[in-house]
Amino acid sequence: MAISLGTSAPGLADEAREAFVEANLLSIFYHEMGHAMVDLLGLPVLGQEEDAADVASILLIDRIFDAASAEVIAYDAAFGFLGEAVLREAEGLDMAWWDTHGPDEQRFYNTVCLFYGADPDQRDGFAEDLDLPRDRAEICPEEFDLAIASWEPIFQELESSDGAPMQFFAETDGLTTTLIGAEVAALNGNFRWPEALDVIVAPCDEANAFYDPGGPEIIVCTEFEDHLRALYDLLES
Repeated sequence: MAISLGTSAPGLADEAREAFVEANLLSIFYHEMGHAMVDLLGLPVLGQEEDAADVASILLIDRIFDAASAEVIAYDAAFGFLGEAVLREAEGLDMAWWDTHGPDEQRFYNTVCLFYGADPDQRDGFAEDLDLPRDRAEICPEEFDLAIASWEPIFQELESSDGAPMQFFAETDGLTTTLIGAEVAALNGNFRWPEALDVIVAPCDEANAFYDPGGPEIIVCTEFEDHLRALYDLLES
């Protein structure tokens, strides 16, 4: 899969790198929110929950942002999965078929397909740029319709709820804290949860983010930020 991020000048590359980091932090945060929705709302999951959370993430990107901003974020979120696949190959690692997450290459195409399928008339260039095969592209609008029919009532339920807002806690300053803190504040303008949901930015000794139902809490590890910068550089090399 040979797809270029398309940057050139050093200054533009630095800007593009930080945009890539921000987009993937948001995408990952929305993914963990998907897990929180499944848990706190007692949603049935007919398939792998990780796949469902991926779907929730790209639908939220399409739903929350204006069309131009959503497309930029969707590009970078898709490239995030591609970067993980390239990193795996560069490190000579085998595919972890036992993992609860699907293969990164498939997560890449699923993300591209759903975002394209939400507005195929306006996003044909997006699908073409990211090499979405025509055979898959033809059914992406149907895939989006099925996905939004499943998730939109959930989003609307959170918007109409009188429950609790998310509570944000950070153990350190930096991009992740600023970005996720601002996003929590923005989402609290619309979403309410059946019980208090904490969002924590903290060192974890690993580049990760996860939902812990014992909190309940979403934890975004500060190490993930530099991991994403390294992914961007790997894709550019």
